[in-house]
Amino acid sequence: MDTTTTTEAAKRGRNSAVILTDRMCEKRVDQRDKVYDRKAPGLYISRTASGVTAFNFKFTHPTTGKQCSTKIGDYSPAFGVDAARSRVYAMKAMDPAELVALLAQKQADKVAQGKTVDEIIKERVAWMKAPVLKADGELRPRIETWSNGESHLRRFLSPRFGKMAASTVTKRDIATLSDDLVAGRYPGSKASLSNARHMRRAASGLFNWAMEAGREYVTASPCANLPPLDKEHARTRVLSEDEIRIFWHGLDRADLPWDRRTRLALKFQLVTMLRGGELLAAHRDELIGLDGEFPHIRVPAKRVKKRRVIEQPLSDLAVEIIREALASDEQGFVFDSPVYPGQPIYRTSTSLALRGTKHETNKDKSKTPGLCELLGLPRFTPHDLRRTAATLAGELGHSDAAIAKCLDHAVTKDGGEKIARVTGVYVQSKRMVQKRAVLDGIAAELRRIIGEPAPKAAEDRLRLVA
Repeated sequence: MDTTTTTEAAKRGRNSAVILTDRMCEKRVDQRDKVYDRKAPGLYISRTASGVTAFNFKFTHPTTGKQCSTKIGDYSPAFGVDAARSRVYAMKAMDPAELVALLAQKQADKVAQGKTVDEIIKERVAWMKAPVLKADGELRPRIETWSNGESHLRRFLSPRFGKMAASTVTKRDIATLSDDLVAGRYPGSKASLSNARHMRRAASGLFNWAMEAGREYVTASPCANLPPLDKEHARTRVLSEDEIRIFWHGLDRADLPWDRRTRLALKFQLVTMLRGGELLAAHRDELIGLDGEFPHIRVPAKRVKKRRVIEQPLSDLAVEIIREALASDEQGFVFDSPVYPGQPIYRTSTSLALRGTKHETNKDKSKTPGLCELLGLPRFTPHDLRRTAATLAGELGHSDAAIAKCLDHAVTKDGGEKIARVTGVYVQSKRMVQKRAVLDGIAAELRRIIGEPAPKAAEDRLRLVA
């Protein structure tokens, strides 16, 4: 008779109940399994080979009468077996209607947090593009620079994270993408600190928006507390007097491959200190008193960076440029497109004219040289013309506050005295006299540099201002 005995416990059925312990939750398994708890019927743990243990609750749905299971949470030292049992006891004690509502909310959260980054980008872009009533009474996109935000999301986030659930994107993922953009390791993109900054700003806006109540696609933003990027160096390019002279007279050459109105727009930016987006779409209806003593242009808020109306005085030199650009009485836009009559020249036309363009096709690899190259000038951008004009005004002795008004910048100091930010809300003056003095002074200085005499009326006005 065999009397051998063993101390090994008899094996239980796959779903038989035991008294769960934290040690069981920490045990590694070779394949996924389930272990039910004897003390809290319905509670069970699901262990995976990767070492993740989740608490779940199996119950009969109070409305449908079907067997259901819902996840309570993942095991951790802070959320162990005792905490899971307490959660199960609380759910069993709930009113059936409350339990149904809780389960519905958990399902909705699960669906929301299962959305991919591409799906959220699509919703975000639609939200940005949605027309809303602006302060000037016009219906325009909620975020008027939405195309820039969409470009950064599509170019940088979508290729790498588009198919991932948004809730699974981590801070490490965003930091790695940022490092790759800075180092030039991102496919199709050269090393660029600016691209990394644009990506971070777009990603932060996306995930913060996705966290808001009513969406809750993610519970936390992976962009919070990222390591700071290196500072970008401020641009300081200013054209010298010799460069201004070469540039101004060079734009009048007849052998240049760039349209005359595009070249006139570059002159106009130097003379008026307006941004490219503010002047390139200038319409005849925005010109006021062109034949009078105090001509100016009224730029609508929708084209202004700070979304406020600009009234910019026009010097005699600016008026001359406008008169040449307006070739006929039927022409609506000052800088009419040579390709699409009746439309303004494209917003990047002046940048392309200075930089030049490349045309690469299967049969053609040609290049149109830029104005800087054709005129033998070190490279500069249209925005550098604003800086050059502001520098000329400073050399003429105009105050920083007056120059800031011409640049449409916020004035924080006037005569060395600090101005409270709220003051700008109350003071609605356009400072036309101040601005006209600055812009007339710049026009006179440009005429001196390029060797052209000022009209007698302009000389008289400058003498009165002085």
